[in-house]
Amino acid sequence: MQLTHTKKISTVLAAATCSLLNAPVQAQDENNWEFDTAILYYGETDRVSLVEGVISATKDFGDQHIFNTKLVIDTLTGASASGAVAQPTAQTFTRPSGNGQYIIEPNSLPLDDTFRDTRVQLSANWTQPIMKDTRTTIGANVSREYDYLSVGTSASIERDFNNKNTTGLFGLSYQYDSIDPVGGRPVGLSTMVVDNGQFGSGEAGEASFKQAFNLTRIDETEDKSIVDVLLGVTQVINRRMLVQMNYSYSNNSGYLNDPYKVLSVINTEGETQSIVHENRPDRRAKHGIYAQTKYAFDSGVADLSYRFASDDWDIQSHTVDTRFRYKLNDRDYLQPHFRYYQQSAADFYRPYLNQSDSMPLYASADYRLGEMTAITVGLKYGHKMNNGHEWAVRAEYYQQSPKNAGFESPGVLSSQDLYPSVDAFIVQFSYNF
Repeated sequence: MQLTHTKKISTVLAAATCSLLNAPVQAQDENNWEFDTAILYYGETDRVSLVEGVISATKDFGDQHIFNTKLVIDTLTGASASGAVAQPTAQTFTRPSGNGQYIIEPNSLPLDDTFRDTRVQLSANWTQPIMKDTRTTIGANVSREYDYLSVGTSASIERDFNNKNTTGLFGLSYQYDSIDPVGGRPVGLSTMVVDNGQFGSGEAGEASFKQAFNLTRIDETEDKSIVDVLLGVTQVINRRMLVQMNYSYSNNSGYLNDPYKVLSVINTEGETQSIVHENRPDRRAKHGIYAQTKYAFDSGVADLSYRFASDDWDIQSHTVDTRFRYKLNDRDYLQPHFRYYQQSAADFYRPYLNQSDSMPLYASADYRLGEMTAITVGLKYGHKMNNGHEWAVRAEYYQQSPKNAGFESPGVLSSQDLYPSVDAFIVQFSYNF
């Protein structure tokens, strides 16, 4: 299961920004390999934890012919919120595989503690000039998880204008994802089958349960495709300052559900009567506008960016991100970081469904589709060694605060926390040589 999918083509514009700014990084010698490595730990309180290792290798063959390849391996473990609401009584859930059940204690948020996955991702990019002041980059990537396979390709073109003070960029990428959920794909808004003794005991009871469970599943591999478009421009204002702006468009089509998310169906007293599997639209179009400025002071580099994003699921988001790389001396620096994020809820987001209402066509209780704010604060320390190698350590605190988007809390739900916050700590060590 993936936490996020990043846009491959956006890294091209970021690289162009760094080169134009002439940031204080070690220049690589032609015909030598340069390696960037990192290990990261991400841990949520009583929820998901992630350990990720990254190694990136870049070789400059001269004349702007550059090859880069990157390997990412990460492991996810812990408990993931299912989408069901807490209740004053214990609740029983069937595991996604259909093999076994788990019980959630009274007044506790339903979490599935069998959340485990390992992802391996490999990518490669080749950059070369195609005419004067014009470069192109082509790339490919593949990512594999237990229940997920993703392959993609990308291409972009950059052109310098105005004595190389202006750089324009156009990029395209295509991603194909294949999803094979554990236990099969749940039928959207079908009721979770829970064995409360109604199927009997022994082999006959197990067979009856399995038959009922299979009726809520489609034993087929699903897929989705993602097409991204990026238009950008980077402008050097003076020897200290540059600005960057871009527009992005993303079109997602296919299976966009999270097969492991569910919703509670409640009565007028807020008591859960059944659990159903979520169902999302099979298309999603996103638009984004991004602006960034960097300013080089004598003591360091300030970086400020803003992003606005909107999609046809009615989610709108605003992101403000700022960093200041403060030079302690010729070898050491500190970089504080602050990020603020805010989003509105999807039009089909529901923290629960009412038993008395007609079943909607689409519904999801995934808090990532709900209204929320999030902040990240952190600090990075870096050091350049005598041999030119550089290492850095980064520590950050992340807090995500879901909000009530105008829903009532009837009956017993009034005493439950329907929108619990998520707190996480991030630690990363990187070494470049």
